Amino acid sequence: MALIPDTGAARGSDDLRGTAQGATSYTSALTLLASLFFMWGFITVINGTLLPHLRSVFELSYTQTTLIESVWFIAYFFASIPSAMLIERVGYQRSMVIGLGMMSAGALLMVPSARLPSYELTLFALFVIASGITLLQVAANPYVAVVGKPETASSRLNLVQAFNSAGATLAPLFGGYLILGRTTSGTAVAGAAALTPAERLADAQSVVLPYLIVAGVLALLAIVIARFPLPAMGVATQRAVKTDRAEQPLSYRLRNHGLWNHRNLVFGVPAIFIYLIAEIGVGNLFINFVSQPEIGNLTHQQASNYLFLLWGGMMIGRLVGAFVMQKMDAGHALAVASVGATIVMLIAAFTTGHVAMWALISVGLFHSIMFPTIFTLGIRGLGPLTEEGSGLLIMAIAGGALVIVQGKLADEYGLQASFLLTAACELYVLFYALWGSKPVVSGEPAELSEVFD
Repeated sequence: MALIPDTGAARGSDDLRGTAQGATSYTSALTLLASLFFMWGFITVINGTLLPHLRSVFELSYTQTTLIESVWFIAYFFASIPSAMLIERVGYQRSMVIGLGMMSAGALLMVPSARLPSYELTLFALFVIASGITLLQVAANPYVAVVGKPETASSRLNLVQAFNSAGATLAPLFGGYLILGRTTSGTAVAGAAALTPAERLADAQSVVLPYLIVAGVLALLAIVIARFPLPAMGVATQRAVKTDRAEQPLSYRLRNHGLWNHRNLVFGVPAIFIYLIAEIGVGNLFINFVSQPEIGNLTHQQASNYLFLLWGGMMIGRLVGAFVMQKMDAGHALAVASVGATIVMLIAAFTTGHVAMWALISVGLFHSIMFPTIFTLGIRGLGPLTEEGSGLLIMAIAGGALVIVQGKLADEYGLQASFLLTAACELYVLFYALWGSKPVVSGEPAELSEVFD
């Protein structure tokens, strides 16, 4: 059967037209969507090299530096539910195009913010980019989760998320070469003298070329997505009675349509929130951590090459996880990953030298399957509530904004000690894997397979 374009005019056009198409019918669509996962992973991790750069340009404390990343993730909180509403109105395909357009516009805003330079305009530009990524996440994650067999949803999302990690893996090399490698602060050894005003201005303008490249690629991808005949999600993932519910506030819909009866979603939202504190804290403080004399004694440019290994580990872990979870229960795999992450974070917090550095690098392997696995466990059995549940899970990515708490801990107690917060976050993921992700028995929640009935 031919793929059905998402016209966005009516949600009725979003039917999958049954299951006769089979998984192979979606191969080209999923391949294209993998490029979206790649780009938002790439852009998000550029922040890992951008933050130490901005810390030097604007002479920021760790708290002020992590505030930049907090603004990025606050966008997820404010944009997630509006994104779900936009998808309902214009469809998945047009929403993806709009999201890419927002990201391209935000990348272009980085040009004047660098030329001024302006800390405030930088924050706004990053907020716009993150809002566009939020829209893509609300659309793409549930789409990938429901277009195949329900029992392999976690495996499938881990596989596509591997492309997200591929983008994240290449971003430090891109940022290290075009940002840190072309600046005075990026090539200076730890403890070097503060930059002069002229050096800060020159360093600030090093982000112009990278973000112009990013803006162009995003605009091109938006054109490709707009012209591609993407199949839309199944009718059973839409609102049960759209006409009756459209005028009701979200709080009413959540209380009266069974969403909170799904324990896996109720505990999955904080699981995403808390996990993001761990992932973003590691990624954004990594360069500063391994650059310290007692850890790696590296320049920021050299440290960005090791950040490449951290995100490369996440890519490998997701590829392995996609294979393993075809045979292994997703909850059990998540439990193993959380135990491993806790152990290596404690090693990073209490040791020094290359032992601490490689422990922090290795956490990427254990973090790899966490987000896609928590997400698919969280929306399991939601049926016609999938969109709203997905919106709440994506909104929980705002947990990354609390990386500012780790920044404050780093200022008060030391950067190394601040990673104890990360270890504590891993323990909640373990709780979710062992108990919180189990669907309730009472109330007979719908199974994900009902998406295709």
